[in-house]
Amino acid sequence: MPIKYKNVSLASLEEFGSFCTNNPDIKYIDAILSDISGIIRGKRLPVNEAKKLFISGIQFCYSTFLLDPTGYCPDAVGRGFSDGDPDATYYPVAGSLNKMPWHKDPLAQVLITIQDESRYSSIIDPRNVLAKVLERFDDLHLFFKVAFELEFYLFKKRKTISEKPEPAISKETNRQSEGTQVYGMRELDEFYDFLEDVNKFCKIQNIPATTASSEFAPGQFEINLNHTKDVLKAADDAALLRRVIKETAIKHGYEASFLSKPFIDQTGSGMHVHLSIFDENNNNIFASAKEEGSEQLAYAIGGLQQTTYDNFLIFAPNVNAYRRFQPDQFVPVNNSWGPNNRSVAFRIPRGKDNSKRIEHRVAGAEANPYLVLSAILAGINIGLINKIKPSDFRTDNACTDLDPNMPTTVEKSIDLFESSNFCKDYFSDEYVKMYSDLKKKELETFYSEISDIEYKWYLNL
Repeated sequence: MPIKYKNVSLASLEEFGSFCTNNPDIKYIDAILSDISGIIRGKRLPVNEAKKLFISGIQFCYSTFLLDPTGYCPDAVGRGFSDGDPDATYYPVAGSLNKMPWHKDPLAQVLITIQDESRYSSIIDPRNVLAKVLERFDDLHLFFKVAFELEFYLFKKRKTISEKPEPAISKETNRQSEGTQVYGMRELDEFYDFLEDVNKFCKIQNIPATTASSEFAPGQFEINLNHTKDVLKAADDAALLRRVIKETAIKHGYEASFLSKPFIDQTGSGMHVHLSIFDENNNNIFASAKEEGSEQLAYAIGGLQQTTYDNFLIFAPNVNAYRRFQPDQFVPVNNSWGPNNRSVAFRIPRGKDNSKRIEHRVAGAEANPYLVLSAILAGINIGLINKIKPSDFRTDNACTDLDPNMPTTVEKSIDLFESSNFCKDYFSDEYVKMYSDLKKKELETFYSEISDIEYKWYLNL
């Protein structure tokens, strides 16, 4: 029997049976997870053998969640090679069994999560990290509405993985994207077929995609997700939206990337998280006639300000992510906040009192949505409990004030994360050690390769 994480609902055999009855042509079911880097990994099961997945789960190694972006296992904290790479039992997530409409054959996918403590703690699964942080709000009797916004670039299809990316070529105009026509409608029309398929596929997969917009660079777009009260599903939706976008891009002859800063001279891609909190009577505790929101909202901001730099390794998990934090790019360069102001880290969007919310604008688009949401909720929790007062809010351009305390390298963020008592308390000491060691070893591997600029600068010496 699986262990039971609070707030985690597992799919039943009845759910599987009902799905098969309604979709008798399904040939395979992919049991999948989104790893630390957002890469989808899993196993493909013939549908006539998938029943056991919904009864007794499926075996995957624990280290699946400790791979680097290349798929290599760096043996973080001795997990992988040193310990014989043991298996854990993963179970399907309720409500996540859906068709894969981009595939040429009738296939389906279902998310899986570790629910097993036979060798190690199941906290190695970021979905469980989020579930445990969410428990901190039980005694407060509060619930959430959460929505993600994801920015991404659409590229011309490359011939090799070492080839540098170029903006996509529109099949309507046969021209390459150029210029910074933010909110440009012509740009949406030039890639209408791709965006329409993304929308259609999201509906089939029960991913609540809504507004699409052209962003601040050629070939850059943003897709918003509708808010949900189910915090874990909000992160699931963000993880699966990335798969939909990437697979749909391939289907249309493009590549899609959520890398924070693929072009040094263009704006970066972010993961913006909108969050509001409600009490047992469905009252928004952030609601206020004041544009900056209620006292409770201020405490939440205070907690976020106090903890953001400790969590920066989650928001900016790789070397490239730090290139995004530049002045006057609508990207935060400090931990400021303010109403109706896109230059701050924590924006309070305009809206009706009962829709008052925080928009968290720090994370890069490639960040792990489960960990990002865990870090945000943990910061808000400590702020509400300890009534942490924030700085004065900003209505001016906060991007003129670069905070010297804000991490600008992965190395600095690793130091802050692994030494943070706050992170150890909310994510567990075990998880902090694993994640920190994984990022250290990823960095070692990154610097072990000779870059193009080394040849440009030093080959003639």
